[in-house]
Amino acid sequence: MAQLYYKYGTMNSGKTIEILKVAHNYEEQGKPVVIMTSALDTRDGFGFVSSRIGMRRKAMPITADTDIFAYIANLAQPPYCVLIDECQFLSKNNVYDLARVVDELDIPVMAFGLKNDFQNELFEGSKYLLLLADKIEEIKTICQFCSKKATMVLRIENGRPVYDGEQIQIGGSESYIPVCRKHYFHPEIAADIKE
Repeated sequence: MAQLYYKYGTMNSGKTIEILKVAHNYEEQGKPVVIMTSALDTRDGFGFVSSRIGMRRKAMPITADTDIFAYIANLAQPPYCVLIDECQFLSKNNVYDLARVVDELDIPVMAFGLKNDFQNELFEGSKYLLLLADKIEEIKTICQFCSKKATMVLRIENGRPVYDGEQIQIGGSESYIPVCRKHYFHPEIAADIKE
């Protein structure tokens, strides 16, 4: 029976590498997959998933208006799995479409992304995945400043922590770092970010 999986982690936890690994494993067995990503993340081109270690794959870009269910239902060959990158940027309707893909088409969906933003608030996509997912798994990494588990994302500008601003600002390790709760809430401790 297909399930909706939500796999979340902070920046640099290896979410995209996991997607590419899962896709490779299915395809090695002759089982096609569909890879999708948010249309908002264009750091490495529109409609691509890219890991920081240089692996890259074409992906179907998702906007808030994308009818994911219809797209998957109308494919000539149904995929064995749907893999979603940057799922935190999905809309409520996108997430409900993913649940329909699982429930009505019996196709497993694995959604990967951040849980909380730099202000420690849930993203819309993350909120609805937490509500609807059959299985939720944390992909762990460590704090940039200590050996504790990173559970939050710290936005930095000019080497200093930033706690106000727009929720969505696309960026990589030049803009965001994984941190533990202690280093998120104590900027005087985290202020020694290497510039």
